[in-house]
Amino acid sequence: MIKTRITEKFGIKYPIISAPMGPFYTTKLAVAVSEAGGLGVVSHATLRGKNSVKDFKEQLDYVVEHTDKPFGLNVRVARIQTDHKVLLRKIPQWCNENPKLREQLVYALTSAGGPRIAGKMWKEKAPDMAHFHVGPALWLVDKIVESGCDGIVATGTEGGGHQSYEGITTLVLVQQVTQKYPEKMLVACGGFATPEGVAAGLSMGADAVAMGTRFIASNESEFHQNYKDLIPPATARDTMLTTGGFGPIRLLKNKYCLEHGEIISKEEKISQELAYDMDEYLKDLMAYELVYTKGDTVDGAVPVGQTVGLIDSILDVDDIISGFTNKAEKILKNLCSNIS
Repeated sequence: MIKTRITEKFGIKYPIISAPMGPFYTTKLAVAVSEAGGLGVVSHATLRGKNSVKDFKEQLDYVVEHTDKPFGLNVRVARIQTDHKVLLRKIPQWCNENPKLREQLVYALTSAGGPRIAGKMWKEKAPDMAHFHVGPALWLVDKIVESGCDGIVATGTEGGGHQSYEGITTLVLVQQVTQKYPEKMLVACGGFATPEGVAAGLSMGADAVAMGTRFIASNESEFHQNYKDLIPPATARDTMLTTGGFGPIRLLKNKYCLEHGEIISKEEKISQELAYDMDEYLKDLMAYELVYTKGDTVDGAVPVGQTVGLIDSILDVDDIISGFTNKAEKILKNLCSNIS
């Protein structure tokens, strides 16, 4: 058994967390991951035609109805994510109204913006819920620590979905964070999809690793089968960074991705946000819904990480979590046995 500060604090068996993957649903996936002994995470889903706040509540209710294990959630706190301030207020309220939710919801991750508002509110109104924030560069991790967050998710540019303009790799970032803030709980994210990756993340000082693309390619995830089937044959060169709703986003190369073009600068992105109208925003969101709901792998946007080059099959969640951790344990033991 591998024990870390995170497995001990959250009461989970294995140091593996499912990465949030909004705007898509990961509700059933979260249940499967938590049931298998990891920590499942409910994503901030914002598909069209839904009241995202009411929908989030329904997702949390679903999880506590289908598992009694610990789990987490993600809230995107970007400037253009207009529902996040409501969610930050509502989540502690829902926990206070539902003792089961209050007991099981142990991990709250904010991303795509600053952690201060959430940190101040949650420390006061939901003190038992650990607050982590995504940090893609060390200077941003400094701000997370200053804000009083309980932990850090160090996310490198190898990962799928939204990325930072910083372009720092997970390999470098995790080492930077462990050297500067060894006292902080740390999740390594971006580039993990194998037992060897789990062992590497833990040996660098992370308390857990988070995986996204590997869990998309699982039998229990809600993603369309066409989406899942793209992952095993893909190579690490088959992804590209382009411009997404909150900045750079790593997508699988297809018609949509190639026509969308290379990343625009941070300054251009801010100007674009200020000039956005609702029709443009919905048009961009529709590209993501096409592959998730309809399986359109040509005109739809397909967020995946470079780890597609490590994944050759679709697996059960339990096999990913228990199998990867058990093999990672053997790798670490073998390394230790070589020390004399």
